[in-house]
Amino acid sequence: MLPDLEPSSAADPVGFPILTLLIVLPLAWALVLPFLRENRAVRVVALAGAGLELALSLVMLAALHPEMAGMQLVERASWIPSLNVHYLVGMDGIAALFPPLTALLFCGVILSSWTSIQAMPRLYFALLLGLESAIMGVFCALDLVLFFLFWELTLVPIYFLVSLWGIGPERRFAAVKYTLFMLAGGIPLLFAILLLGLYPTDGAGTLIFDYPALLEKPLPSALQATVFLLLFVGFAVKAPLFPFHTWLPTVLREGPVGLSALLVGLKLGAFGILRFAVPLAPTAAREYFWLMAGLGLFGVLYGALVALRQSNLRSMLAFSSVSHVGLVIVGIAAMNVQGVQGAIFQLANFGVIAGGLLLLTGFLHHRLGSTDLASLGGLVRPLPRLTAFFLLLGMASIGLPGTNGFVAELLILIGVLQTSPGLAFVAVLGVILGAAYFLGFYQRAFLGPVTDPAVASAADLRPRELLVAGVMGLLVLAGGLFPNWVQNVTASAANAWVGRATADQAVVATEVGLGGYRPSN
Repeated sequence: MLPDLEPSSAADPVGFPILTLLIVLPLAWALVLPFLRENRAVRVVALAGAGLELALSLVMLAALHPEMAGMQLVERASWIPSLNVHYLVGMDGIAALFPPLTALLFCGVILSSWTSIQAMPRLYFALLLGLESAIMGVFCALDLVLFFLFWELTLVPIYFLVSLWGIGPERRFAAVKYTLFMLAGGIPLLFAILLLGLYPTDGAGTLIFDYPALLEKPLPSALQATVFLLLFVGFAVKAPLFPFHTWLPTVLREGPVGLSALLVGLKLGAFGILRFAVPLAPTAAREYFWLMAGLGLFGVLYGALVALRQSNLRSMLAFSSVSHVGLVIVGIAAMNVQGVQGAIFQLANFGVIAGGLLLLTGFLHHRLGSTDLASLGGLVRPLPRLTAFFLLLGMASIGLPGTNGFVAELLILIGVLQTSPGLAFVAVLGVILGAAYFLGFYQRAFLGPVTDPAVASAADLRPRELLVAGVMGLLVLAGGLFPNWVQNVTASAANAWVGRATADQAVVATEVGLGGYRPSN
């Protein structure tokens, strides 16, 4: 074992390797499920594992010191010594909210799949828990090779979940399309990681994949541009950011609704841009501000306009997700504290708002067998509770004051306004279009006349489903009425992020073979 990166009081205040346990626990729990005989026991044990993961993630969040900007709860061990690759995990205010929200969303997905998954439940819930393990690794990893390993491992369970339990006739095509898109996006990520690791920042040719160490040894400007573009494109595919978004509507239309909730609720690609792309290449990120802001704003408008024309609820939510993730990228591109805090807040909101909306959509599909507008209409009469919660989460998605969506969007818009009033105006236009497509679809699907006899006999939310919807609704209101606790967690880390991204460096790095050094612009 190698020494911790932080003092013991900051690195391990809980007395045990909590981040490793967060990563390993779901996978270990998944290995137990195939040995259970009864399907109900499989569901109960899977839910117990997800619940334990949620409790553990809340312990992790409580153990953090929000006033500290650096990495905490750091765990480090030698992994591949010949390549200087380590098992290195840690947590800071940028990522701290995502493990608890991930664990909560997985609990919701398991509860929502309680009766809808009848075929091969052991394999289904085992794959879900394996996916949770890989996603926890993505949020915790601080070694770039370890991060890439977890990043790629998410492909395996998602492929099988879509192809085996998808609800559309082209589910296998959707699974292949998603996998090919992610593999293509992984290529630029891998090249960027190799460039970062192979660049001899210490003059001795030592490979460096250690994220905190790379932050202290900035790249030369010429190499930063290449690394930033490779990272940005690789992460944009998974975000998904326009024009790399086409896999999302296909998967949401054909795949299982529970997995769809995870894909729209956990934006790993946007997190990657925030965590790695900008901090590792800050000079290039400032130079390519126009690329981030332009693609983000185009995605905001494009996603909203296409969502206006959708006649399927899942397709509408897919393009809504494209629009919202574009706004997050615009907030990151602003590179000020308000924009970054708003982006982190909104990424956390996705797990509650977008994930919650997809779970409610799954409840609808389970009752009616379809989410096409032709099969909906007049849902408020037989399903008043589902209608009310869908409205609450939808109002949060369009930024109604009093909800968590309002606080996040306000922070982003203020951050963008400080950078460019013109960009802020376009972003506001996207927000208005977002209200138009949601309210228009909601009016036709929930408040219009009944168009399908099956609607009249549909049962409202069951206690298990009501629990999922109620928790999501409470979090929407808590984040909107008491946003300080979220901002307190992210404030110090966001300030440090902005300071690193915007500070002019007198000396970028010693450029071996490139003619000495030069200051950044």
